[in-house]
Amino acid sequence: MLRRHLLQTALLSALPLFAQAQDSGDIVVAQIGPFTVLPAPDPRELNEGLVAAFEEINGKGGINGRKVQLVKLDDTYTFEGFKARLDEVMPRKPVALLTPLGSATLKGLLDSKLLDSLDTVILNAVPGAGVLRNPGHPKLFHIRAGDEQQIQKIVSHARALNIQSMGVLFQDLPIGTSGLAAAKAAAAEVGGIEIIEAKSGTEAADIAQAAKAIAAKAPQSALVVGAPKFSGEGIAALRAAGVTQQIFTLSYLPAPALQKFAGQGARGVGIAQTYPNPSGVTSPLHRAFRAAMQKTHPGISSYTPFHMEGYITARVFAEAARKAKSVTPSGIAESLRRSGEFDLGGFRVNFSKGNVGSQWVDIGVVTSDGKLMY
Repeated sequence: MLRRHLLQTALLSALPLFAQAQDSGDIVVAQIGPFTVLPAPDPRELNEGLVAAFEEINGKGGINGRKVQLVKLDDTYTFEGFKARLDEVMPRKPVALLTPLGSATLKGLLDSKLLDSLDTVILNAVPGAGVLRNPGHPKLFHIRAGDEQQIQKIVSHARALNIQSMGVLFQDLPIGTSGLAAAKAAAAEVGGIEIIEAKSGTEAADIAQAAKAIAAKAPQSALVVGAPKFSGEGIAALRAAGVTQQIFTLSYLPAPALQKFAGQGARGVGIAQTYPNPSGVTSPLHRAFRAAMQKTHPGISSYTPFHMEGYITARVFAEAARKAKSVTPSGIAESLRRSGEFDLGGFRVNFSKGNVGSQWVDIGVVTSDGKLMY
């Protein structure tokens, strides 16, 4: 119980533990994310997956005999909040920041060149918008397949179904605008799909108006690109506007959350997936993930892709740290690049050719009871 408390300690209450971590030789990593503002469960579920993996790793002796301490800090879904939490955590020398979330926050981090001066690496930033990856940053590593790969998969799938038009409802945010560009590029590549676009802010009236504009042109399918809350509300608005055709969205929106937004309108929605099915049981990764989650979080009965993503992120960090010449930010970055393929038991990650480790994408379909089938 004490180790679990150390792993899950949050905000300023974690600060005294950092001194202990340095004195004991433990490895410190941090997760800075929107735990108290963003209504979607993504950051919490990422954290639960991270904690489960680090409990598992520490229970087996840690990384080359050193335990891992994960510290959780809340940035209130703003770049300013993220910077403030960085000021608190950096004196404690975290080797890596894991799964930071928010396209505006991450773009601010890159545009301000703040990452240039930070002695840490970022592993698995969320989301995977193209604007955050091209040109990217040497200290910023992405495990998940990016938005471009997800949208290419969606558009190719739509074309295979003989769909000839797609309405794109996108948020006026980096994730949305780069997503629209990716949809246009993918449509041009496969040919035969017309893109009908509608930009929206986050107010309900704006989303409803954009959804009605798309519905008025009667596309054969629709794609919603934005933050999780926006995507859920956008899908609900499209259904309310009379769009009964196939709707797609990206991996950031969990199926149960979509059902809360759209009710029965969630049924049949296709959600791109960048990690193996967390409900699966066939691969060694599935079995290890479920065992770790059951041991660490016995009260959680249903697992989401974000649980799996957090778990995989921690496992990738641990593999890189085990193989690193030194467990320092530069040592972790070098290890990620030179170690070749990490096989986690059915899911492979490889950073030898760049800072994106996986191109794996599938499409899950939301069932009538709010689960994801793929």
